[in-house]
Amino acid sequence: MAHSLPALPYGLDALEPHISRSTLEFHHGKHHAGYVTNLNKLVEGTELADKSLEETITAVAGDASKAGVFNNAAQVWNHSFYWQCIKPAGGGMPSGALAEKINADFGSFESFSEQFKTAGATQFGSGWAWLVLDAGSLKVTKTANADLPLAHGQKALLTMDVWEHAYYLDYQNRRPDYMATFLDKLVNWDFVAANLAAA
Repeated sequence: MAHSLPALPYGLDALEPHISRSTLEFHHGKHHAGYVTNLNKLVEGTELADKSLEETITAVAGDASKAGVFNNAAQVWNHSFYWQCIKPAGGGMPSGALAEKINADFGSFESFSEQFKTAGATQFGSGWAWLVLDAGSLKVTKTANADLPLAHGQKALLTMDVWEHAYYLDYQNRRPDYMATFLDKLVNWDFVAANLAAA
């Protein structure tokens, strides 16, 4: 089955002024679409052609000879997940069971927020900051390039893309401003809470 580019869950203008239409046109329409195209070319006619995205990632993780497949499959997954992690009029603080779990595992939302922003700020070059569930506990992690929690036995609950193409048109080299806006104005806490509930 050919992999496809999922539609954005909101309009191209919906995240303005925090993320511009131009950024979404390039990020979703060019970068994400390019990973889908590359992945389909790489798996066509192979034993991976009929596998799901998650099955493909799991099958090739750690296999240096399949690094191209892993990188493109993981980037398709990461971006598809990222679009769900943000929404118009998002951000602020979570509530309910998610808030209780964050307070229990991090001490406070503020502590989580600082750890999450630090993960994004200290990811040298391209990568991702994550909130994951690992052996029953919430943790903040970061991954380089296309790497993702699925390859490490963790369940992703939230991600922030810190590749430059995620923010450069809007924030230039001000990654900290993008990260602060991500948490204050964009996070889709309902999606994060649903991921935790389903774990």
